[in-house]
Amino acid sequence: MQLNFNTIDIPAIGINVQVRIAPTATGNKATLIETSDAPGYGPPMHRHERETEIFHVLTGRYLFEVDGDRMIVSTGETVVGPAGSTHRFTNIDKETSRMLVLITPGLDAAAFFREFRSVMLNGEPEPDALRDFGAKWGVEFLGPPLKA
Repeated sequence: MQLNFNTIDIPAIGINVQVRIAPTATGNKATLIETSDAPGYGPPMHRHERETEIFHVLTGRYLFEVDGDRMIVSTGETVVGPAGSTHRFTNIDKETSRMLVLITPGLDAAAFFREFRSVMLNGEPEPDALRDFGAKWGVEFLGPPLKA
């Protein structure tokens, strides 16, 4: 089994991603990442065409929105963003919060997040660049990050 510890920082959305298990270790059936999210930060509203994401909170508290339903999720709790769902989250704790995220089927998360960092380099991406990035990866970006 190949374990991977690539670390990718994306300051524009306050996230640090570490790839814990690369998809090559699971025959592309799953990827496991760990995220560290700064207070008040999270990704834009988005939808994956094929990946389900299972978010397990290690420390802290998050506000999640999945298909319009909002919920507060704390240490030890889990939320599922099924393939095709719209979802986003934000860290509502006063400290950095951390999650394990299981992505199935597997995704080359190291390449995805490095490329996403480049798209987000100047904070707010150009809409065309974000759309093109999303099209390449099968992700549709639908709105801004969630605000508490």
